[in-house]
Amino acid sequence: MIRVQQEPFDAGRELTAFKAGKTHVGGTALFVGTVRDRNEGQGVSAMTLEHYPGMTEKALAGIEAEARARWPLDDVLIIHRHGRMLPGEDIVLVLTSSSHREAAFAACQFLMDWLKTKAPFWKLEEGQGDPRWVDARESDDVAARRWSGT
Repeated sequence: MIRVQQEPFDAGRELTAFKAGKTHVGGTALFVGTVRDRNEGQGVSAMTLEHYPGMTEKALAGIEAEARARWPLDDVLIIHRHGRMLPGEDIVLVLTSSSHREAAFAACQFLMDWLKTKAPFWKLEEGQGDPRWVDARESDDVAARRWSGT
């Protein structure tokens, strides 16, 4: 399941709902991404994520489908926020579940690596001076490339 939304989410509540009634699941992995107050040595007072509705959901559905094709997953939940957020606010939640922990861990990490590099979001940071658009990091590209041979 994919949700792209402006509203904050409660990771604990989402986890409880995600696991409800799934007594056959042996492992659930969770990742929460949060707005930091610093990036590349500069202070960050706010971050705005922009996206194109429809295009974003389609791209995220493709990323989810790729994870489901690679691992024996019981379920997947991706919640990605857009709009203006402050340091300490959560941006993204990824939950994966499987019969065994290895698949849940690997799929969760894969999803985050691909979300960072393939999801069509544009990040504008506010801080000292003029707002600045944030380019993709080489380290994110390196992390995503390791899944090319999987």
